[in-house]
Amino acid sequence: MASLEVVRGELADAHKDTRLNLQSVLENNSLTPAQRWGVAVACAYASRNELLKKAILHEARQALGEQAEPVIEDSRAAASLMGMNNIYYRFRHMVGKESYATKRPGLRMNRLGQVLTNKVDFELVCLAVSAINGCEMCVQSHEKVVIDGGISEDQVNDAIRIASVIHAAAVGLES
Repeated sequence: MASLEVVRGELADAHKDTRLNLQSVLENNSLTPAQRWGVAVACAYASRNELLKKAILHEARQALGEQAEPVIEDSRAAASLMGMNNIYYRFRHMVGKESYATKRPGLRMNRLGQVLTNKVDFELVCLAVSAINGCEMCVQSHEKVVIDGGISEDQVNDAIRIASVIHAAAVGLES
């Protein structure tokens, strides 16, 4: 099994900061273990690097034990849903025409009603993936939901820190 230690070893010297950050952002932060690993798993899927994804999945299963599978499944669902929604809503925002804002998206999102962990944590994961995918509307919407749901700004900040480093690791592994 790939581990984060293997991933860190694969990162060239040009990516030393990412190598160091990859270890630190997943250790000491304000997130619960389920939140931390949920964000990491979804961001690994969103970043599309197979080695990184396998390593994060391995570490998540080690860290969460029996609790891992529902967190992983919700994270996979969030990455996929945001892969769709972030494109659609980013387009609507970027094009800036009122006519698109009135059109029905017509995109199925039944999985939102079938969250295995909890809705606020799922939204936090969606926020992190939306940050990677660069959808301003989705980031703002998910940030509001998680803050209203009781997540602190420190927790939001830590989730986005994880997202940024996971994405940087994927870029580093590909370069």
